[in-house]
Amino acid sequence: MEPPRPDLVVLSHLRWSWVWQRPQHLISRFATDHVTWFVEEPQPSDRVDRPTMTWERSGQVWVGQLLVPSDAHHLGFDTPEGDVLRREVVAAAGGSGPLVWIYTPLALQMALDLQPDRLVYDVMDDLASFKDASPQLREAQREALRRADVVFTGGRSLHAGVTPLRPEGTHCFPSGVETEHYRRDRASMFGGTEARRRPRPVAGYVGVIDERLDLDLIDDMAAALPDWEVRLVGPVAKIDPSSLPRRENISYPGPAAYAELPAVMAGFDVALMPFAMNEATRSISPTKTLEYLAADLPVVSTRVPDVVADYSHVVALRDDGRGFAAACREILQQYDLAQHRRHCRPVLDQQHWDKIAGRMRALVLRTAADVEEISA
Repeated sequence: MEPPRPDLVVLSHLRWSWVWQRPQHLISRFATDHVTWFVEEPQPSDRVDRPTMTWERSGQVWVGQLLVPSDAHHLGFDTPEGDVLRREVVAAAGGSGPLVWIYTPLALQMALDLQPDRLVYDVMDDLASFKDASPQLREAQREALRRADVVFTGGRSLHAGVTPLRPEGTHCFPSGVETEHYRRDRASMFGGTEARRRPRPVAGYVGVIDERLDLDLIDDMAAALPDWEVRLVGPVAKIDPSSLPRRENISYPGPAAYAELPAVMAGFDVALMPFAMNEATRSISPTKTLEYLAADLPVVSTRVPDVVADYSHVVALRDDGRGFAAACREILQQYDLAQHRRHCRPVLDQQHWDKIAGRMRALVLRTAADVEEISA
């Protein structure tokens, strides 16, 4: 099926149907007013014998993939397959001058070839610090920051790293939450009927299981909580599954769709953010912080800088597995739902994805008006 000509083209290193996070929340909202293409990196497939461009509609978003006959683990925008994808997308767009929105600087050449009316760069991660990152990322980042009409950053630490390279036209928008998606009655939890049905308390994590997690901390925590279950929900990426800690009280249920997350979190007594303190986590602003809080869950986290800066008044901060275990036991005894909601409501209201998308939209439109005024 051929998509209509786009008003908005999004170029992303993340797949639309994978973990539902910042790009999906924002772009699904922009798509209510724009014909939107979400173009992913090339996808290896055993279903094709030559590069084949496919389009599928997901809600109001057209998702574009180039399927290639390859067993490669990663095919980015900066690979030969990425060049094929670029030609396909540019030809399909037909020179319509759309708004182009990128999530990786490696897609910059494709963005420029689309002759964008405006170019937005949403810096949601320091991708160059991630495992197996392209050696081209640092230089591509500088060029993307120079060429973009407007730059958004996904948290305080990212913003501090970007503004020396792009002091003007850069706006900090930490990630948000759909509070209503997670709202539910937890009155029966923590000693109520639901808790009594469980064989033991659950300390749970939801998200990608990759090099950003402190696996030794998780193992030590599980060892110190033999009467608890430690439940890690999500896909394993970029690390060898055999490196994951294995104990009788650690479980790995696998990925969960966004629609399933409220039910998944309902099975937790305490929510975990056991991030390693390394280069890959130095600039992260975890979306799951607000999602846990919106689900009325108490949270224990390592001292990720953005979590410390923004949420230390509502998140328990610990440094190691034994500290996590002690916090879990303490929380189970002392948690107060009404108090939790009083403390969390202001930040949850302020950080709703609707409000964030609205503020971003206003800045993009203002940029467009500035461009038109200069052109006139």
